[in-house]
Amino acid sequence: MTETKGKFDFAIDRGGTFTDVFARLPDGRERVLKLLSRDPQNYKDAPTEGIRRVLEEETGQVFPRDQPLDTSLIGWIRMGTTVATNALLEREGERTALLVTKGFKDLLHIGTQARPKLFDLVCNDCLSLNINKCLHICSTGESLVVWKELALDHVEKDLRGVLSRGITSLAVLLLHSYTWSNHEKAVGALARRLGFIQVSLSSEVMPMVRAVPRGYTVCADAYLTPKIHQYLKGFTAGFKDDPNPPWRYNSLISDGGLTHMEQFCGSRAILSGPAGGVVGYAVTSYSQLEKKPVIGFDMGGTSTDVSRYAGQYEHVFEATTAGVTLQAPQLDINTVAAGGGSRLFFRSGMFVVGPESAGAHPGPACYRKGGPLTVTDANLALGRLLPSFFPKIFGPSENEPLSLEETMKHFHHLTQEINLFLSSNQPQAMSVEEVAMGFIRVANEAMCRPIRALTQAKGHDTSHHVLACFGGAGGQHACAIARALGMKTVFIHKYSGVLSAYGLALADVVEEVQEPCSLQYEQHCYSELDRRVEQLSKRCHDAICARGFTSSQITTEVFLHLRYKGTDCALMVTAAAHPSNSQSCLAGDFRGAFTERYMKEFGFTIPDRPIMVDDIRVRGCGKSGIKSVHKSKIGHGQTKPIMVYEVTKCYFEGGYLDTSVYLWEELQCGNSIQGPAIIIDKNSTILVEPCCEACLTAGGDVCMTVSSDPHCTLGTQLNTVQLSIFSHRFMSIAEQMGRVLQRTSISTNIKERLDFSCAVFGPDGGLVSNAPHIPVHLGAMQETVQYQIRSLGDKLKEGDVILSNHPCAGGSHLPDLTVITPVFRKGASSPVFFVASRGHHADIGGITPGSMPPHSTSLQQEGAVFVSFKLVTGGIFQEDAATEALMAPAQYPGCSGTRNLHDNLSDLRAQVAANQRGSQLVGELIDSYGLAVVQAYMGYIQSNADLAVRDMLRDFAHRQQQQTGSLEVESEDFMDDGTPIRLRVQINKEEGSAVFDFTGTGTEVWGNCNAPRAITLSALIYCLRCMVGQDIPLNQGCLTPIKVIIPPGSILQPSQNAAVVGGNVLTSQRVVDVIFRAFEVCAASQVRDILLGVFLASVTMRLFWRRVILEQFSLRPGSGGTGKYCGGDGVIRKLLFRNKVVLSVLTERRSTRPYGLQGGEDGAAGLNLLHRADGRVLNLGAKTSVSLQPGDMFCLYTPGGGGYGREEDAHRRPQTKRRRLHETFPERGSIFEYRMAQEGV
Repeated sequence: MTETKGKFDFAIDRGGTFTDVFARLPDGRERVLKLLSRDPQNYKDAPTEGIRRVLEEETGQVFPRDQPLDTSLIGWIRMGTTVATNALLEREGERTALLVTKGFKDLLHIGTQARPKLFDLVCNDCLSLNINKCLHICSTGESLVVWKELALDHVEKDLRGVLSRGITSLAVLLLHSYTWSNHEKAVGALARRLGFIQVSLSSEVMPMVRAVPRGYTVCADAYLTPKIHQYLKGFTAGFKDDPNPPWRYNSLISDGGLTHMEQFCGSRAILSGPAGGVVGYAVTSYSQLEKKPVIGFDMGGTSTDVSRYAGQYEHVFEATTAGVTLQAPQLDINTVAAGGGSRLFFRSGMFVVGPESAGAHPGPACYRKGGPLTVTDANLALGRLLPSFFPKIFGPSENEPLSLEETMKHFHHLTQEINLFLSSNQPQAMSVEEVAMGFIRVANEAMCRPIRALTQAKGHDTSHHVLACFGGAGGQHACAIARALGMKTVFIHKYSGVLSAYGLALADVVEEVQEPCSLQYEQHCYSELDRRVEQLSKRCHDAICARGFTSSQITTEVFLHLRYKGTDCALMVTAAAHPSNSQSCLAGDFRGAFTERYMKEFGFTIPDRPIMVDDIRVRGCGKSGIKSVHKSKIGHGQTKPIMVYEVTKCYFEGGYLDTSVYLWEELQCGNSIQGPAIIIDKNSTILVEPCCEACLTAGGDVCMTVSSDPHCTLGTQLNTVQLSIFSHRFMSIAEQMGRVLQRTSISTNIKERLDFSCAVFGPDGGLVSNAPHIPVHLGAMQETVQYQIRSLGDKLKEGDVILSNHPCAGGSHLPDLTVITPVFRKGASSPVFFVASRGHHADIGGITPGSMPPHSTSLQQEGAVFVSFKLVTGGIFQEDAATEALMAPAQYPGCSGTRNLHDNLSDLRAQVAANQRGSQLVGELIDSYGLAVVQAYMGYIQSNADLAVRDMLRDFAHRQQQQTGSLEVESEDFMDDGTPIRLRVQINKEEGSAVFDFTGTGTEVWGNCNAPRAITLSALIYCLRCMVGQDIPLNQGCLTPIKVIIPPGSILQPSQNAAVVGGNVLTSQRVVDVIFRAFEVCAASQVRDILLGVFLASVTMRLFWRRVILEQFSLRPGSGGTGKYCGGDGVIRKLLFRNKVVLSVLTERRSTRPYGLQGGEDGAAGLNLLHRADGRVLNLGAKTSVSLQPGDMFCLYTPGGGGYGREEDAHRRPQTKRRRLHETFPERGSIFEYRMAQEGV
């Protein structure tokens, strides 16, 4: 397939608001067009209308709108569309039934149980599905045993019942179909024969392990594909002849490749639109000679997409969009809540941008429709947007220009509010321009954070990238963002306003095939690997040939999904840069490619571990032969002088400056423009900031050189704009520490489960920023650092690193090891900051493997203890001393030292490395601003959190006083053993302060449900943050207005040697319930249950799960308390054991039920049952260890949540309170997935 000659070629991006059209004309010229995606008064379909307009204007012929278009003039049509994304967001897909393995009908409702918003008390549901029963199959290792043959007669009866309800779309998910698909294929054939229009099989859509994301993917495919085909059918109806031979019509899929319309399906269409932009900047901005990596920056109205390209597209194979996790190759496009329509707020003394958006309606204030202030308004107020260059499409009648007056009116009001707040702290009032500029700077910093995370997470230096800017709003922010990130070059393509459409014209036709594998990457397996690779490559080649390509135009690339044996961290690896040799398979040296990438991303390799192949993937590309540059801007002879269209006033950091305005279409190759300047295009506005220079390239694109950030002269006096920026900077430091720890650690708990937190602390040990957020770590780490300051004092020296986990020293439980590094500066006698990381180690000794014994009665039984252990002294890692301490528990009866010393030491080194990175970043911040300024803003950020909590307490006190006349609330709840947890809260309405008094709480218990004081403080910070209800810095300031009274010797402040492992995971949740009950914000939640199994042969947990059959995993109907808002149902998990095993359970809420509030019913209590192979059924109680025999089944029934409010209709079970997904901002990308994984711990 090559470029068509003498015909019109079209690439079209149909977005939610606008449709962009790129047309290549028969004479080689190019045209672009932008029109509304929906304009029913003028046309039925925007892409068809775009094609019609171009044909009519270029040929001079008339093509009536009410008649189909003649396709004889058209070479090809390529389209990207947001139809699938919008249908998923709005939940407007086809009614779909899910046929699933028996016992797992609620699998997708339960999902991964991760919370999208950790501090949000309202959770969203995922895709609603109609469920049907199916069969039961089982897999054991690499062998598969069919326990029950497929009863197609029963399946047929069920499917006919589904059809009778008018449901014609079916998703089929059998748990082990990724490796054995026969049953799914039989069901699929039956369903098609019965008349189902859409049948999606998980084994065909994406044959990968992990049933939950595979299930979401197959359901999304069945749910969305009919909508896509419905739209495409309507599109093709707009043409006279069939426009759809294989070579004529293609759609862009999420991985950046083109596919034929008939193969365009829901699971591959989610990023169809944004993927075009990535292809566009990758082809036009990346130089094969310089090989300088590129960051794509697509700033739109609601959000900003960031991505990276360094010669190869960066794909992810599991990503969440609109609450649905899809297993499919997708470009790693990270969407963050900062766009032109992001709203501006002033909250508790801090400038806040987004995540709320004004949307297309009413839009920003300047749209004249009563909308709020947005980033667009801020740019307009500063003179960076010129209303005269915008069409008159605004106002109620859509015939008015942008309104500067409306914007300024809103900004004057907000400025007065800000100055009133600041009058006591900041004597000099802020001007409207300073306020608008402040919001722009905060928005820029918010967009810098994901770019830093995207690059540094994989070991790349952000400053060594080119910033490729596109989208309608990006040009106004490009210089500032590049400068903040240390980048020197910004590239803006001439079609930046329609780059997604242009990228479609540059994309290749792609065919991908993938199948699971379970081989080791070893010599004896190479022949089998080669055979399967050759087989898959032929499938790709034949499929692309069928679309009109010749063999010379087709390339294939082989990927292996590899991991070290015994780990879960798999990487999809290509051997493109590692040719085959005598020690590799024919497709390439994948061992060398894997170890090189593993070292780059994680900082180490594991040479003595075998490498496992989880999947084989082949990606075939049919090269279109289309060139990326049509040189239309090259000047002939001497370059003409640059014509200034006009001179306007723009506001920058130093005030208003004369700013020249240029028309992009009037510029020629080689023209150079010094900032400040504005370059105007039909679809975008580019701001060239002072000390920056813009040049026009041979292709007519803009390349800007960005100056370094000038030295900051900020003082210690509070500047509210800088307050927001410093908040982002401190959080970014903690985030980057976390990325280093995740990269360099070796254990599953830290590297893959992400059970860790990193934080920055002030010189007094007070928390400044903490990320990612694990609730039980929030306040506990601060207690640990402050204990070390009190304990060690002047003994802390530069080059020292402290290790601690003892509950009396701020520890949560012993497996959580905290590594603390003091940050010194020249001339300071004591640390100026502290950085720390806390990670959960899988084993540190004690009476049971895993160091989580259900029946421990003393701290020594739970593992190694560290109070103030110097892990590093004078820069030297104390490996011998650390080893001795980790093995020390063996001296106690029945105990062992750590059972995984190698991982312990490796992870401790990783924690030290993460702290070193944090110390370095703190030092760089001090170098930029000065120690006094950084410490001053540390205090201001803590004061901001203090203020937010005080505002919340005042508001609660006002409502409480009106309702009851009292400023005191109290609550009580009980542990299963009868131990009470009591709380009395006394609120000072004037000060916005409160006393949290736990007097009356039960005494320390004989067992391990004792919770150290730090646990209660962590629970308190978590609850306060939830009740504040807005995004505030989580730091020491949250507790400043709070006085906490905990009686010594109680379960919440036990003695030094008390067992505490259960208090960290169980009692902490009861404290949260008690606090929420006192404030009556929500009913009691389900409790976390801990289930541990250890084989008598002491095998690994991975082998444990392979030798256990999961018989059932479903919701526990009716376990949630009824009410106006029903409590969530618990789950049922049934485990059938096939070997001898010791089972340990550590649970709560087995005798006390989760309470309801405001008339809502209590949730059901949990239950632990053991079904013996001989037929006996035993109630195991809440906490126990028991020996099991083959054939025994453990049944776990978790408690339900309490209901809230009285039931309004006794004849109908009310629905759980939910928020429609399109009302919230849909983040996505690897950064989002990382945070969700962290918060899901």
